[in-house]
Amino acid sequence: MMKASKKGTVVLGMSGGVDSSVCAALLTEQGYDVIGITIKTFNYDEVGGTIEGDKSCCSLDGINDARLIAAHFGFPHYVVDFSSPFGRAVIDDFVEEYLRGRTPNPCVICNRKIKWEELLRKGRQIGADFVAMGHYAGVRYDEELRRYVVSRGRDLRKDQSYMLWNVTQDSLSRTILPLAELTKEEVRAIGRRMGVRTAEKGESFEICFITDNDYQRFLRHKVPALREPSARGTIVFHGEPAGGHEGHPFYTVGQRKGLGIAHSEPLYVTGIDAATNTVTVGTERELYHNALIASKLNLVKYPSLTGGRRLTVKVRYKDTDEPAAVTQLDGPGDGEGTVHVRFDAPKRAVTPGQSVVFYEGNDLVGGAVIDRAMNEPLSA
Repeated sequence: MMKASKKGTVVLGMSGGVDSSVCAALLTEQGYDVIGITIKTFNYDEVGGTIEGDKSCCSLDGINDARLIAAHFGFPHYVVDFSSPFGRAVIDDFVEEYLRGRTPNPCVICNRKIKWEELLRKGRQIGADFVAMGHYAGVRYDEELRRYVVSRGRDLRKDQSYMLWNVTQDSLSRTILPLAELTKEEVRAIGRRMGVRTAEKGESFEICFITDNDYQRFLRHKVPALREPSARGTIVFHGEPAGGHEGHPFYTVGQRKGLGIAHSEPLYVTGIDAATNTVTVGTERELYHNALIASKLNLVKYPSLTGGRRLTVKVRYKDTDEPAAVTQLDGPGDGEGTVHVRFDAPKRAVTPGQSVVFYEGNDLVGGAVIDRAMNEPLSA
């Protein structure tokens, strides 16, 4: 029987991409006992699209690459079917949010519920102490705060801390993120040095279960009623009908293309009313708001934001975080509760359903799901 490593046993989430493959190399080199797991998150017949050309993180090619990497470094690899919990937690929420006129962020839910909680549960069953992921972010224990804190990865172009705001303290306490201090170029270089066959592999799609990257096709597949004429509705500009649309779930705040409306200046989606199947459009300046309310608050660095803090805030993954006052309104801040954010300068296209994420320097303070944007009066 192989002697257990003093470092411990780690379950590594493996997509078959270069990032998780290099994590496998680094963890093995550092002396961990590694168990590779690739998660099966969906069934093709349930999501539509095509198997051919699927470049998602859970594709058949990805599974095969992960298996070969595990064999190369001499550790076991398993494929685990999480399609049922993934369907309930991620896919169902994705569809429901679009039907409500919101724009969801499925990766945030998947990270908490599937890649961490479900994988840790499976890891405990097979004797693992930790879970490791190929995210470009860091995690540490702060002795003074007595909390686990997530920080931005050194490669700010690839930083994925935004996607981790919903991960719990319990999950973070058993998390290893080997790529925290590496750039993408350094990761590929390590892969080449250590004989990783995926060192030059390209990036995967953002939404794994939409294999053709066509979310409108996906929604029509999941909700057949969206194919019917009854799904069509009205586009409104300044209170007056200005055109028609194919169904409100096919639009998102900030969208410009596909409106089919001629105007003297560009028009954008500024609001969606699911109850009336109405899409409101406006000019660029109407996209800006100086405040928001968000729910499902999860705090990472601090146990509470009651009383408010000055932080920097992002309202989407590719956004630049900017100064704001963030105040917890209610709830415990562990996935429940609400928060008020007041920006120093108005933000563009604050979108219900997306994540608002708070930072203090490079540390992730927490995040929540945007419910509504507002324009509050300036203080006297």
